Amino acid sequence: MTVTVSATLAVNEALAEKRRQGVRVLPLGFGEAGLPVHPVMRDQLSAGNGANAYGPVAGSAALREAAAGYWERRGLPTDPGLVIAGPGSKPLLYSLLLEIGGDTAIAAPSWVSYAAQSRLVGQRPILVPTATGQGGVPQPDLLHAAVTAAREEGRTVNAVIVTLPDNPTGTVADADTVRRLSEVARELDLLIISDEIYRDLVHPAGPGEDPVQIHSPAEYAPERTVISTGLSKNLALGGWRIGVLRLPDSEAGHRLRGGLLGVASEIWSSPAAPVQEAASHAFTEPAELVDHIDRSRRLHGIVARAVTGAFERAGATVAAPRAAFYLYPDFEPVRERLAALHGVTTGPALTGLLLDRFGMGVLPALEFGEGPGALRMRVATSLLYGESEERRYTALAATDPLALPWIRAHLDRLDEVLAMLLDAAPSAVVTRARATAQTVG
Repeated sequence: MTVTVSATLAVNEALAEKRRQGVRVLPLGFGEAGLPVHPVMRDQLSAGNGANAYGPVAGSAALREAAAGYWERRGLPTDPGLVIAGPGSKPLLYSLLLEIGGDTAIAAPSWVSYAAQSRLVGQRPILVPTATGQGGVPQPDLLHAAVTAAREEGRTVNAVIVTLPDNPTGTVADADTVRRLSEVARELDLLIISDEIYRDLVHPAGPGEDPVQIHSPAEYAPERTVISTGLSKNLALGGWRIGVLRLPDSEAGHRLRGGLLGVASEIWSSPAAPVQEAASHAFTEPAELVDHIDRSRRLHGIVARAVTGAFERAGATVAAPRAAFYLYPDFEPVRERLAALHGVTTGPALTGLLLDRFGMGVLPALEFGEGPGALRMRVATSLLYGESEERRYTALAATDPLALPWIRAHLDRLDEVLAMLLDAAPSAVVTRARATAQTVG
């Protein structure tokens, strides 16, 4: 089969080309954490630079024990022997799908790689809609119906993927939704793959609100839930490529372990040893890294709320973002105006217009498993914090990051672009945005 470059990577490359052409860009397409590496992690990586042996396929004992402790502190007791490390959560997910076999149910919308990887291993993904504000978790009743129908057609369906918190919507499914999903998985004998890489980045939906609590399917169906996480989001270490899986302490989990180690041994042998040593330290959660993540979480929330406000002023509806650095605005309320002004009637046409005419990079809902007619898009806010390490550190430390000139400039430009898109008066929109900025942080 033909596999194209991941949409998230493609939009990043498109924006880079726009920059080379001298175009002013709004980088809202790529889901990178957008923050500097903490000095402690730099030191840990440097200290491990003499580690050049392959090491155990499952990962070093120190890393697996540290990861087990990480989950233990979140109420999920973990046997280090059931932890597997790999060079990022993407290859771990691919290996899981390869080992599990059969088809997989996936939320719609959901992260672009789930469906793509399912197809790569020869599956036909089953896309199941999510409820508003419950992103990342297929609606349990619809999941039951979809899997039952697929099996009646003779298909083998063995797993369901959930994302807690969610990419692309930035929302967090509540305990009842996760519990009912877990009950359906048990009834239908589905393995649950729970991608929890954004778990540490839950923030308030608004000033004065408390962050929501994360509930993992492992709380309700521990015997069949595999959890995936890594350091690419909470510590902004995407380029270091390290991820870990927590397998269930059950017959299914032990069977998976043997198969996964076989796959891993033939694909990556073992994760990079110096990175494992640094990751081992990170998963023990020393105070300075906890503080760094706290600051990151606060910054993500403040900027995501400010960007949400810009889309709401433009007439889009947006479920309040509660985690990470994503939101998922819907331009359905202004569909007729977009058609009249630009002839735009599909999501790809809308995001293409924003990129070509305004240098604004976002991804259409089509890339996340929805139909082309949906006027929704994923917006990633984390590359607004500054292009230099100095500016990103300043954003992390700022009492009011929205007042920083480079962040303010991005937000003003966003208001201008959305105003021009809908033929409003840009100066008036920006004036209103500045007047309300003090209430966003």
